[in-house]
Amino acid sequence: MREEYDFSKGKRGLYSRDKKDLHFPVYLNPKLEDYYQKIATKKNIDLNTIINTILEKEMELHDSLS
Repeated sequence: MREEYDFSKGKRGLYSRDKKDLHFPVYLNPKLEDYYQKIATKKNIDLNTIINTILEKEMELHDSLS
């Protein structure tokens, strides 16, 4: 490492992004992933779409019961 670094031409925040754009991965139990992957394959859609649809329905159900 150098003793000193020159940051005089640096630009603050050039590579940062807003936290709202940050998405964390969600890992499914392998048994659940296999089950829903088979459904997604049969319907010719991706796994994310299946999981998001299920979670949206769960959210609607929860809201209707509240």
